[in-house]
Amino acid sequence: MSLILRRARPSDAQAIAEQLADPEIYPGLLQVPYANVELWQQRLNTAPVAGSPELFLLAEREGRIVGSAGLHPAGTQLRRRHAMMLGISVLAETQGQGVGGALMTALLDYADNWAQVLRIELTVFNDNARAIRLYERHGFEREGLHKAYALRNGQYVDVLAMARLHPRQPLV
Repeated sequence: MSLILRRARPSDAQAIAEQLADPEIYPGLLQVPYANVELWQQRLNTAPVAGSPELFLLAEREGRIVGSAGLHPAGTQLRRRHAMMLGISVLAETQGQGVGGALMTALLDYADNWAQVLRIELTVFNDNARAIRLYERHGFEREGLHKAYALRNGQYVDVLAMARLHPRQPLV
């Protein structure tokens, strides 16, 4: 079963919303139950800002979306233009099958070789050992712990702040 990585299209809104609404997925993300299809349609129908390095990829296997990942600007400030936030999700039944690794490899290649990204940041629930191992395998380092960062299933939960710097940092 081959894996296809591609940019998200407006016609993918329903599949993305279903993936993010999966009760085995959203508690591990900063998402809430009942993902909004219309919101995803709006997001995917909005043309990207000219020159934006933002990228949103989908992993597809046998015509089914099994994972998604994106790089999003860390902010609009001029002095943070070099930094992007990373988000990723993989269907529970396809975790451990290389989907997350393929998405990470593609995003990091894009960031390092095409998008002039120096720093990639993310947060991950500190009890998500599988995700933390994936990030560390791809060069992310732990930078700190945010206590009671997000509400998950009625409990405030800590997250790790992690980041990865470009492996060949440009001389400025």
